[in-house]
Amino acid sequence: MNLNGVELRRVRMPLVAPFRTSFGTQTARDLILVRVVTADAEGWGECVAMADPLYSSEYLDGCADVLRRFLVPALACCDRLDAPAVAPALAAFRGHPMAKAALETAVLDAELRSRGVPLARELGATRDRVPCGVSVGIMDSLEALLEAVNAYVEAGYVRVKLKIEPGWDVEPVRAVRERFGDDLLLQVDANTAYTLRDAQRLAQLDPFGLLLIEQPLEEEDLLGHAHLAKLIKTPICLDESITSARSAAQAISLGACQIVNIKPGRVGGYLEARRIHDVCTAHGVPVWCGGMLESGLGRAANLALAALPGFTLPGDTSASDRYYQADITEPFVLTDGYLPVPTGPGIGIEPKPDALNAVTVSTEWLPL
Repeated sequence: MNLNGVELRRVRMPLVAPFRTSFGTQTARDLILVRVVTADAEGWGECVAMADPLYSSEYLDGCADVLRRFLVPALACCDRLDAPAVAPALAAFRGHPMAKAALETAVLDAELRSRGVPLARELGATRDRVPCGVSVGIMDSLEALLEAVNAYVEAGYVRVKLKIEPGWDVEPVRAVRERFGDDLLLQVDANTAYTLRDAQRLAQLDPFGLLLIEQPLEEEDLLGHAHLAKLIKTPICLDESITSARSAAQAISLGACQIVNIKPGRVGGYLEARRIHDVCTAHGVPVWCGGMLESGLGRAANLALAALPGFTLPGDTSASDRYYQADITEPFVLTDGYLPVPTGPGIGIEPKPDALNAVTVSTEWLPL
């Protein structure tokens, strides 16, 4: 497959409500969409980095720069290109997994469209729909939290995740458990907000029967997570710490986690995400698909990944209206707690031109 050029499209999508985590509050989602054009097809990828380097060291302007100056030109040097060749072609450039993931996904989408093959089939999916959870941000009050959770439960979400931080942890969990009972699948996400000194505080979450506590400590602190796992009963899930199949294997062997959250953008793309799935499955470690407030493009690809057999826990693959009044694709609509896995070639969905143009901030064409 020969590339003719790559388009970088910056979009800004307003959120239906502010989304607050331990590292900040978002009122809109800024994204870079990568479109590759070949002689046979076009393909789309979504760069899920945030506008500022808060969740990770990557940020959108930096991603645009590394794509423009290094990653896209590296692909121009390939005589003939397919998706498995992207990572080796970009390996000389350290880091930048979210930028690399967007480019690889766009190439993969174009390749599969030209072959008429759905991404789900290519990855090895075994289901045609996936159960969906929802992520609930930090709120100004317990009343607001309970109102939000109630709306999501009534909408049909099968699992609720609460964002937590020191000072907003035990009481919110207690309030949700008392209101909705023990049958609600409930988990929490700390986004690295705690240290090992907070172990006693985190142990206070044990009586609430949580599915897991996600990434309580700094991403580099695998040993700290392994030690924390001995001090609390709630299973530890790693998110930011898992950057590759190798890091997943190391974390599992150290006892740093019992569950893994796989985010394709964080690990460099869907092919590496599948390798992480395979490593975890081989070790009997359940996985689930995390979310980064993706548009319909990223959501479609995440659903294909979440349909693999090792994804035994509901992920953050929420419906389009969880975050956006209007998506840039046909909206994904929750039905009985599930979303369908796209069956069309590639990621199985395309942007709607008018909706895409309405949120586009800028475009840049990089000819090859």
